[in-house]
Amino acid sequence: MQADRIADYLAICDTKARYCRCLDTKDWDGFANVFTEDLRLDTTPAGGVVTEGREATLQMVRGSLDNAQTAHQVHTPEIHFDGDSADVIWAMQDRVVWDAERAAQIGMRGLTGYGHYHEHYVKCADGQWRIARQKLTRLLVDIDPVAAA
Repeated sequence: MQADRIADYLAICDTKARYCRCLDTKDWDGFANVFTEDLRLDTTPAGGVVTEGREATLQMVRGSLDNAQTAHQVHTPEIHFDGDSADVIWAMQDRVVWDAERAAQIGMRGLTGYGHYHEHYVKCADGQWRIARQKLTRLLVDIDPVAAA
């Protein structure tokens, strides 16, 4: 791998690390900054929806996770470059535990998911790599149901 590609590889890994940290610490400005403005988020393979745009995505994610405890981990990136863009697949695991009110609304206290993020990154004018497209697929989901009264 060429030296400039090594730097890009590491920069993409840094972007995804910020994604996980900012999401889990609820640093919403930092989380928004890992995406392009025209982000397309597709969670339909994991039972979700397609969301267009960074602001709409931020509103959707905050609405679901703002009062939840989360831990996102990604592993083993497969990165394929094409000029100033790259397609990346990350193995992932996430843990979500909702507060009592949200758990009662959705019928589950939490979940642990295992799967993959399929992402398209672009190198932006400021030199930062950002996620332009993201698709979440799940292989397995362990559900923690709300305890019966």
